[in-house]
Amino acid sequence: MSSALDEDTRQTLSEGREAAGAMLRSAQKDLQKVFIVFLIGFLGTFYALQLWVWEFLKNVTEARMNAATAENVRFIAQTPFDVILLQGKISIVAGIIVALPIFVFFSRDALRERGAWPQSPVSLWKLVVLGLMAAALFFAGLVYGYSLFFPIMFKFLAGNAISVGFAPRYSIVKWAQFIFLLTLSFGFAAQMPLAITGLSYSGIVRYETFRDKWRHAVVLIFVFGAFFSPPDPFTQIMWAVPLLVLYGASLYLAKVVVTAKRGSQQINLRRTVRSQWNVVLGFAVLFAGTVNAFYSYGGVDRLNRALAWLGSSYRVVPVAEQLPYAGETTILVYSAVAGAVGLTLGMLYGVYRDIEATAGSQVGGRAGEPAAIDLTELDAAGVRAAPPEAFADLTEDEAMAHAGAAIDNDDNAKAQAILDRFDEAEATRDEEPESQDGVSVVNDDVGDRASRASGTLLEGLTDGERDEDDIGGYYKDVAFILDSLRSRSFLIIGWFMLVLAGTFAWLYSGGIGDIYEGFLSQMPAAFDIDQVNVITLHPVEALIFEVKFSTLVAVIATLPLLAYFAWPALRDRNLVRGHRSVIFGWAGVLLAGLLGGLYLGYNYIAPAVISYLAADALAANVVISYQITDFFWLIFFTTAGIGILADIPVLMVLLNTIGLSYRRMRGRWREVTVGLLTVAALFTPADIITMFMVTIPLMVAYGIGIALLFVLTLGGRRDLAPAPGTSDA
Repeated sequence: MSSALDEDTRQTLSEGREAAGAMLRSAQKDLQKVFIVFLIGFLGTFYALQLWVWEFLKNVTEARMNAATAENVRFIAQTPFDVILLQGKISIVAGIIVALPIFVFFSRDALRERGAWPQSPVSLWKLVVLGLMAAALFFAGLVYGYSLFFPIMFKFLAGNAISVGFAPRYSIVKWAQFIFLLTLSFGFAAQMPLAITGLSYSGIVRYETFRDKWRHAVVLIFVFGAFFSPPDPFTQIMWAVPLLVLYGASLYLAKVVVTAKRGSQQINLRRTVRSQWNVVLGFAVLFAGTVNAFYSYGGVDRLNRALAWLGSSYRVVPVAEQLPYAGETTILVYSAVAGAVGLTLGMLYGVYRDIEATAGSQVGGRAGEPAAIDLTELDAAGVRAAPPEAFADLTEDEAMAHAGAAIDNDDNAKAQAILDRFDEAEATRDEEPESQDGVSVVNDDVGDRASRASGTLLEGLTDGERDEDDIGGYYKDVAFILDSLRSRSFLIIGWFMLVLAGTFAWLYSGGIGDIYEGFLSQMPAAFDIDQVNVITLHPVEALIFEVKFSTLVAVIATLPLLAYFAWPALRDRNLVRGHRSVIFGWAGVLLAGLLGGLYLGYNYIAPAVISYLAADALAANVVISYQITDFFWLIFFTTAGIGILADIPVLMVLLNTIGLSYRRMRGRWREVTVGLLTVAALFTPADIITMFMVTIPLMVAYGIGIALLFVLTLGGRRDLAPAPGTSDA
């Protein structure tokens, strides 16, 4: 295995092992203390889970549910050791987290020898403030999750399952893992202001990058939420909106810190209050007046009515009962606190304005001198917005140096902006034409450097080898076909998303219940369906099935459109023959086979199979509780799956009629097997047995298609496709 790693990787692993060994040796005499801390964390977490946490999490889950919904929700253990093992795993992780800082502290000597320990003394108060800020942000994320997100989410998920006849029987392991995963994701997501500010202040990532890439941040937030929250639109919005607000606040905070650093400006509260007293006072009056008006003019009653309209059982008590004072005194206290908060925010805003104004006039340390602007501190937009004086005395060599530095930092836009402004400055000085030629040479040189850089990058990605034979002989064909689809990509993706969203919306709004009720009506009259329960072991199990099923439907619906637009490119590469209008006939034939199998399976095969399986279990006095994903995939496989199996040989014959030879399909059975296994792994329940139960019938159907083609093509001696060039209209 070590031979498969390069020298740098092996050296890194070796250094890591040596560092870990040195840390253990350095902390050896104190390992007993580390173990004691671990044990305290382990036992504390274990008994906290047993005595308090499970009940707390159950109350959070049922906080917004009505009595009927809460009565239907059950938490089950699938094995005798579920609860004890889950408590042990969580406690071990908590113990390690608690003991890790102590272990690092005791091994500081080994870290100091390797340069991994801070050499300069760090102010204790800075560490305390940083730790308190991180803890406060983490706690704020938990407060939002446990007070608002979790109760609303679980109320919706349980109600949605019950409304279509499913029983929420949450596995305690899956339920707890789901909650703890979301807990960590909320806590770490709340660290965004600290992370963005720290990265901007240190210069690891420039503030302008966070500011200019806000669209990418929005997409990443929704993608992050798609992985760590239920896949329904409502909870996606509840997840994303707070993070977007945090991102905006983080940008503002980072701008304050970075502006103060770049302007070398110290905070002076006295000067700020003296120069901007109206702004500071305005913040204080606005906050105090808003709170006073809220309590004085019936804000509590309006808030309680809004909570009741949202279905919340939480109510704000009257102001006279909130503090041990009269109502008017309580309002004055709240107004004074709000005024103090407003005063603080007003001073912070005033300090920021003061710093920004000073930094704008003291760039480079010389106030009022545009020529002293440091171009290295500006981005592309800043270069274009800088005054002309900053480029008036700039020489060609200096311009080239600045542009080269920008290219080295992967900022070609800034390099081009510097050269454009230098050209403008040259034009205003009415230089000789030779200088213009020099500028042209400069531009050509920069473009040549960028071209060489991109070429080097491409060669690095491809190892300098782009010969199609080295990567299977299909690179150029695939690239050509994909390039032909580029102009139609918006239409293809739009159709795919439309079908996916439409199918999901139908299932989400009750379609899955309609399928369930319709299927039950097809069951034999002698069969007692009330003895069969369909349960959800995971809170989002039904939604995950809906997403997978919708994606599968969207893929099937998009394939004809994809084939239609790709047909000319396929024909140009001699992969198919004939006119692409045959796609419409194909779609009709395959759709007829799919609908025929669906009708046959839904009305006859699936009810017979499921009633037989259930009757056999009931005869053995077994309580039947089918997991929703297994139950509905069984329905799908015994209905639409029959049509898909029948369509495979038909599709193979159709492919042979347009040029895909029998020998090629027979020789590529391994690739087909891998592809079917991949599809089964993505769109079926996550277990090996089900994956093979899906793949094996599909491969049998593929084998039947090979046998059918063997007969039709006389063992591969002739194909059903017309001769090249005979039907190329």
